[in-house]
Amino acid sequence: MGIWYSSPETTKVGETASGQEITQYTLSNGSITAKVLNWGATLSSVQVPDKKGNIGEVCLGYDEAAPYLDWKTNPYFGCVAGRVANRICKGNFSVDGKSYSLATNNGPNALHGGNVGFDKCIWKCEEYTTTSVTLMLTSPDGDEGYPGSVCARITYSLPDEKSLRMEYSATTDAPTPLNLTNHGYWNLADGGQSPVLEHQLEIAADFYTPVDDTSIPTGEIRSVAASSAMDLRKPERIGRGIRYADNGIGYDHNYVLRGSFDADGLQPVARVYEPSSGRWMAVRSDQPGVQFYTGNYLTGHPGRGGKGAYAKNHGFCLETQAFPDAINRAHFNPLVLRPGQTYRHITVHEFGTSTSLPQGPY
Repeated sequence: MGIWYSSPETTKVGETASGQEITQYTLSNGSITAKVLNWGATLSSVQVPDKKGNIGEVCLGYDEAAPYLDWKTNPYFGCVAGRVANRICKGNFSVDGKSYSLATNNGPNALHGGNVGFDKCIWKCEEYTTTSVTLMLTSPDGDEGYPGSVCARITYSLPDEKSLRMEYSATTDAPTPLNLTNHGYWNLADGGQSPVLEHQLEIAADFYTPVDDTSIPTGEIRSVAASSAMDLRKPERIGRGIRYADNGIGYDHNYVLRGSFDADGLQPVARVYEPSSGRWMAVRSDQPGVQFYTGNYLTGHPGRGGKGAYAKNHGFCLETQAFPDAINRAHFNPLVLRPGQTYRHITVHEFGTSTSLPQGPY
């Protein structure tokens, strides 16, 4: 199949309470169609063929803006989470001996940047073509309690017929913690109308970071071999171990990637296969960890176009990232971005079809 091009397509899908326009950008190359909103730099739709060649949705989200503006109907669907994705214990951290306190918006902890994180902001479009869009956000000093002004960018692109590429960068004028990720929920069968328990998953990790009862890492880096439910080194049905994952709620854990980087600077993260559609997805990234989450708190969120509902376990996330609460754990990977440095993060999702999970470099 050859690369297909058309004129860039933008659509107004709503506006914020203050009257800012929410715009949708459509990317397509003939094999993959992706839609991105300037609200939260949100990946709102990804459509790819199944084994019969039928194009279908594989990403949970909405076709209009209103549900994204209501936290009750939008559990971070497809957004860029930041300034620090994932959790910070009790919202407290120190940089260079100075203490900072954040809003605690997830029980006793800070989650995904705070009450108004990067997911709840209008990003500026800097460049847009049929196969690529670059969005930029300036987060001022003191934003949600974080020090320093940050300029963040993300480029979503379709570089070839199989791939969706996400490339992040950021700079700051003062030392600040930074950890960006995409919070996409995936369902390769039907875009979220059914549970993902029959999806087969493999994660390229020999260790993970156990958590306490508030989902904060304990500091231990534990072998996945200690628990059959947490051991996803070989393809397993997501439903096989979900009841027995730490704390019994389901998967919501950071896996420690092996650091086996290829020549392009990316390493294997995970591979997923869905038997009924024949679709597979392979993820590669330059980040040290990935948060595997199985939509444990989806509770009947309205489905796309008002059809059905996004219920518990109807989507899974593979959030490439620095480790949760790394700012408070000296033995975790560094999390502080300093003036003169540039934060960079690349994650690539590849899609295809087959009769079984294809072999990979695992």
